[in-house]
Amino acid sequence: MTRPPTPVGIEHVQHLSAALAVAGPAVATATGWGRQLAGALGAGARLFAAGNGGSAAQAAHLTAELVGRYRDDRRPFSAVALHAEVSALTAITNDYGQEEGFARQLEAHARPGDVAVLLSTSGGSPNVVRAAHRARECGVTCWAMTGRGPNALTELADDSLTVESPFTATVQELHLVLLHVLCAGLDAELDAQLLARSS
Repeated sequence: MTRPPTPVGIEHVQHLSAALAVAGPAVATATGWGRQLAGALGAGARLFAAGNGGSAAQAAHLTAELVGRYRDDRRPFSAVALHAEVSALTAITNDYGQEEGFARQLEAHARPGDVAVLLSTSGGSPNVVRAAHRARECGVTCWAMTGRGPNALTELADDSLTVESPFTATVQELHLVLLHVLCAGLDAELDAQLLARSS
């Protein structure tokens, strides 16, 4: 199978625009996740996020928005980027193999009712797929963000959103947009809850 040539310059932006143009279902999913998270995190659940490379950066971006804030000031929520636990991750991969790096951390820390957001542009990263298996075993809600589906990760996840692009960069760029959509959905739900309590 030959790979399409890497888009350069305006072609890069055109591919991103094309992916955005068909992202309506993913946007709806991300908004729904944000609203669900408002309830789960507000009730004391934790969010765990994981990915490799650029997807690891996206996972850390999400947890930073939740522990810090997206836009408006609000209470912090518990969110952990599993790849950032460097000592644990390197010890686990050294002793148990790379595929266990995220999964063993989930087994240690996650409880039923928690949420795992797992990112993989291919949907086939072995350590992320193993984490999805472990999340299910631990009673953790598993959401997948990938490139084109179906793939191994979307098949395991409780819910998933996919980006229709053959280019890793485009997938990652749209994942960032969708993570912000998720955060906006969470904040909107928190605002609605606050308004309901005050009326």
